[in-house]
Amino acid sequence: MLLRTDQGQWAADAAAEKLANAILFIGAPTFLGGMARGMLGRNCRTHIRQNRGAALRKADLVILLGAITDFRMGYGKDLSRQSQIIAVNRSPEDLQLNTDVFWKPTLALEADPCNFAIALAETLRERTVCCPERFASWAGELKAAEDMKEARNAEMARGVARGHGSRDGVALLNPLSLLSTLEEILPEDSVLVADGGDFVATASYIVRPRGPLRWLDPGAFGTLGVGGGFALAAKLLRPESEVWLLWGDGSAGYSIAEFDTFKRHSASVIALIGNDACWTQIEREQVPIFGASTGCPLDYSEYHTVAMAYGSAGLEISSPEDNVRGALQKAQSLAAAGTPVVINAHIGSTSFREGSLSV
Repeated sequence: MLLRTDQGQWAADAAAEKLANAILFIGAPTFLGGMARGMLGRNCRTHIRQNRGAALRKADLVILLGAITDFRMGYGKDLSRQSQIIAVNRSPEDLQLNTDVFWKPTLALEADPCNFAIALAETLRERTVCCPERFASWAGELKAAEDMKEARNAEMARGVARGHGSRDGVALLNPLSLLSTLEEILPEDSVLVADGGDFVATASYIVRPRGPLRWLDPGAFGTLGVGGGFALAAKLLRPESEVWLLWGDGSAGYSIAEFDTFKRHSASVIALIGNDACWTQIEREQVPIFGASTGCPLDYSEYHTVAMAYGSAGLEISSPEDNVRGALQKAQSLAAAGTPVVINAHIGSTSFREGSLSV
């Protein structure tokens, strides 16, 4: 199953829990996208995080719950023509998007995806169908492949990442290593707000939201600038939770002034800026197409100093020799004491996202 909850009617915690329980009862291997991340917790055996394309090519039945066959699914090319496909969407236009080009649903249902999943689980329960055991072998195969992929990611996290522009060739923080350290120290009640391109896309593979309604992002179109407002709302709604704002350096420029708001309203948000001095996700496609990086280079700006000017705390980490874990934990301590924090992390380049699309 592929689940996206951008359009589902499940704003309340109770509704999110009901949906999660339904998915667990159905037991089919499930990929979560968009703000459905975290729906099944951190370490669910039927939640598959890696190798989605390979799984779709082998599946005999695919249920698309709010998932849209846009660029994120190769406009439908990621789906096998040998698969039975059930598509559930509240939008009739999205149900038929790119059909008869690369894919065609076996059954298209104009309905709320979340209500459909809950109703499906209830029907199976009434028929005393025990689903998880039926999918155990398939889920185990996918999980084994995922473990191999994550082992390769861990190996890549140990590599050297080097900067460019004003720090050309200098060894900087490896973004995979930085995000892996964040993953290790996040508490169970944390809320993650994502606002950016390449850094945030990398985070979506490394960092695991701890539960439902604990991941907020700009959506499919990458509407940058939402981070400050999302983080403020999250912290005011859940003041007891650690709220981490994962920012690209480009997107940080849209709303970093909200640190004035955070300070005045005692909203102790922690912002981690992956500062690679570039609009990297755009540059990755722009250079091969146009042969120039015009408009993409930025600089390793002092974003932490901006936060300090607003009365918040600012930390800077830039070298592989820096105590990254110590800096992140210091930010946690400052936030626990009521101070908003910006961590300006100078990251270098890796090949992790080579071939990814920005449109």
